[in-house]
Amino acid sequence: MSEAPLAPDADIRAAVVTISTACARGDREDLAGPALAALVERVGARVAGTEVIPDERELIEGRLRFWCDEGGCELVLTAGGTGLSPDAVTPEATAAVLERPVPGIAEAIRFFASREHTDEWMLSRGVAGARGRSLIVNFPGDPSAIDQAGGAIEAALPRALALLARRGAG
Repeated sequence: MSEAPLAPDADIRAAVVTISTACARGDREDLAGPALAALVERVGARVAGTEVIPDERELIEGRLRFWCDEGGCELVLTAGGTGLSPDAVTPEATAAVLERPVPGIAEAIRFFASREHTDEWMLSRGVAGARGRSLIVNFPGDPSAIDQAGGAIEAALPRALALLARRGAG
């Protein structure tokens, strides 16, 4: 079942976290964050905050906890740190703060979005899941991959957020 974007009165708050040591140092421009912010707007939510942080597991965990628990965000989207390099620790950090995994989201990103565009789609390790009433989703760091992945899951996000907020029947 496909749902329309969230109603404007839903007032869903979202955080966008770019995880890139190079961007955090200022060595590279963050293009992933704006791509995720555009996705947030397409699903009818509003961006409550954006930040760029380095690939440090404890820092990532702390920021995810903050946005879910203190920042009041129902949706937290991350970009970057989902590959196989030793410093790509976003999935581990995210898994550590999740209370309930939602593997179908990550599977859809890999299989339905990435597979068509790269032979290396199965190397992405992003995860998704719930922490309280918040949904956290890891995206790749490439803006074009974010657009592709967002297209694969954006129709389901309003329903997921409604279920977490108990605005929809189970």
